[in-house]
Amino acid sequence: MLTGAEYPEMPVSEDFQLLVIDQLSSIASIRTRRMFGGLGIYSGDLFFALADDDVLYFKVDEETKSDFEAAGSRPFVPFEGATTMGYWNVPAEVLEDTDALGVWMRKAIAVAARAKKPAKKPQTRRSSKPKSFSSSR
Repeated sequence: MLTGAEYPEMPVSEDFQLLVIDQLSSIASIRTRRMFGGLGIYSGDLFFALADDDVLYFKVDEETKSDFEAAGSRPFVPFEGATTMGYWNVPAEVLEDTDALGVWMRKAIAVAARAKKPAKKPQTRRSSKPKSFSSSR
């Protein structure tokens, strides 16, 4: 297992970061977070995209993966020998076309929503004693 010091950097240039933020935020509200030199991209609390080495990747699942395969996209692999993480690169022509990007972005956000595990409800303790009710008469 790699420790924090052993993870390879995933640099994203400032120019690419600004391009991605400009393009995506023209479609929907987003927030970003630096991650190992790369960039994590959120819509609300949904982590739907990342940028690494000046490439934008969207979250995919079995429902959307074929769109990426048909466009010649490749899966994100954080370092050599690692397994894929369910993110595929967004084709350059899609990144440059806000209409097309909006379609792909909404699909990636939907994938993130489907993948998000529902929050567990806190368990309430059941008392073994019967509840007593007072009469209001």
